[in-house]
Amino acid sequence: MGKIVLFVFLTAGLNTAFGEALSLDEVRQKLLSSKPDLPILKVSHSPLEGFYQVTLPAGNILYVTEDVRHFIAGDLYQVNSSHLVNLTETERSTNRKEMIASVNPSEMLIFAPPQTKASVTVFTDVDCSYCRKLHREVPELNRMGIAIRYLAYPRAGIHSASYDKIVSAWCADNPQVALTKAKMGQEIPAKTCDNPVAKQFQLGNELGVTGTPALVLDDGRLLPGYMPAAELAKLLDM
Repeated sequence: MGKIVLFVFLTAGLNTAFGEALSLDEVRQKLLSSKPDLPILKVSHSPLEGFYQVTLPAGNILYVTEDVRHFIAGDLYQVNSSHLVNLTETERSTNRKEMIASVNPSEMLIFAPPQTKASVTVFTDVDCSYCRKLHREVPELNRMGIAIRYLAYPRAGIHSASYDKIVSAWCADNPQVALTKAKMGQEIPAKTCDNPVAKQFQLGNELGVTGTPALVLDDGRLLPGYMPAAELAKLLDM
């Protein structure tokens, strides 16, 4: 289990214990008044009574007291009769699922079978050896009914050589063929166009992607790193 950290906000004039509860927007504003650069993605009600839930980039979640004077940074677990449930990771998965669903499929490079039984969204880089290994197994995954939906994540960053290569693939006349060639180490024509590569790279950072390949399942679970086709199919209950 992760380390639990308690922070104290020295914010004056907050005493909701004797007044009405704050709105979600008021919670956001109170936090920003103490730390204007806090990158808040969402404020919501927490499953923990007496706390708000504040979602930050990279899957970080804060549990903020009702008076917005303290917060806890760490994973929240629910104790059931036979096991523990990581409620924070469940929330992360929900957020990932929603954010992936917001991406227009026309901006992805999709390798799909005639009949899709499951899909995996993969943040990929053309120069990553394990990305190339996974790509070689795409035909086998397709035969099992698994669609692979690629999003761009040039690990070296925006405007790197890897970035230029993956932009060229996205901008090619046949992006799937160009991406396959690039992943085989072949040269592809340099091209530029209005493309989603930088936006997808930022999305990966917001979801907590730190390396490639990074696999996001339909339920929002994040699997960092390569997984053989047979193991991935088993995980998907294929």
